[in-house]
Amino acid sequence: MDVSRRRMFAAGGALGVFGAVGAASPARARSVWTWSPSGSVAGRGAGVDPDWVWDEEVDALVASVIDRGDVPRVNRELSQWTRNGQPLPSGLPADVREWMQRARRMPSWADRGKLERAADFNERRGLYLNLLNGVGGGMLSTAIPREARAVYYSKGGADMEDRVAKTSLLGFAVGDLNAYRPDGKVVVEAVKTRMVHAAVRHLLPRSPGWSRTSGGQTVPVSQADMMVTWHSLPTYTMRKLLEWKVPVPAADAEAYLHLWQVSAHMLGIRDEYIPATWDEANAQSRQVLDPVLAPTPEGVELTDVLLRQLAEQTSPGGIDRPLCNALARYLVGDRVADWDGIPREPFWERAIATAWPKLVAFREELIPLPLVPPLAWTIDEAIRQYILFYLTKGRGTQIDIPDTNRPTDR
Repeated sequence: MDVSRRRMFAAGGALGVFGAVGAASPARARSVWTWSPSGSVAGRGAGVDPDWVWDEEVDALVASVIDRGDVPRVNRELSQWTRNGQPLPSGLPADVREWMQRARRMPSWADRGKLERAADFNERRGLYLNLLNGVGGGMLSTAIPREARAVYYSKGGADMEDRVAKTSLLGFAVGDLNAYRPDGKVVVEAVKTRMVHAAVRHLLPRSPGWSRTSGGQTVPVSQADMMVTWHSLPTYTMRKLLEWKVPVPAADAEAYLHLWQVSAHMLGIRDEYIPATWDEANAQSRQVLDPVLAPTPEGVELTDVLLRQLAEQTSPGGIDRPLCNALARYLVGDRVADWDGIPREPFWERAIATAWPKLVAFREELIPLPLVPPLAWTIDEAIRQYILFYLTKGRGTQIDIPDTNRPTDR
């Protein structure tokens, strides 16, 4: 991987320190698992360290699909399944169809009232949620070594525009107003993503590049890895909303958490690992996310790709890249930004730090006014559709099962 000297210098100090002590101190990268399943939505569980738990049934199924050469057929059929309430395609292999019928069922504890309230919350707070889950969560994800390496060495790492577009399909589906209604898409995108994760677990151990950098992890995308990613989205987002002094009534906060609890279940995370409350979510995040954040060469390169895409989406020829750099630093803070190799932009950093709180305060004054929430949602939706159009060059995309890793390892 050819990373520019400038970006490597920006992250160089942290990379040097991490490289010197990370391999010698595995415990430094992850705390011993002590979080109790009594704090989960299940309220009980075996308490097994999720780092050694995967998704056994779908893992065996997708491995069989890959090994018997059925991936093109399954992807062709999956492309016809686009809405939650839609029947599964009849041309799916029997074993795939049988598993998907079970996997598409929502948990018994899902609360329709809370999901509808979460949709209302998304309508009113879409600007913040999309910014934090998209740009903020993206910058955090590249500072999660296992995630950065898994993305980089898997098939999606070779075409990051398409990879981001596919990820956006799931993220936008979760935030959509009809997310879990029959005409929504969360169930569809979550089940497909669960199959993609199974494919990555089957394929990635064969990648020489990933094997060299995996730190001894034998199979990627464990339950712990998925919870780390989960916390980089709703848990991080709620922390930032409170930090920005965005008024979030308790019922809205509970509904937003419930939306992501159900989504975690649909992605194959066991109920005993899904936090039941925000207090439990923050406690678990401090144990599984905070300690693992660190720099990697793969993360530095992926960050540069993501910020270049953001700049190109928002300005001709990407001329506002300095502004995008400053925005990313504002969202994740200097430590993570330095690890990600994001250049400092003193002028824009000061401007954003001054203007953003005022923008938030102004927007909060407008939100209670009639017609403002639907108008804001319409604008946010237009932005989402533009992003997907840009990333896919107008061709559209879908979440499909990979059958190979990144074509060339560095």
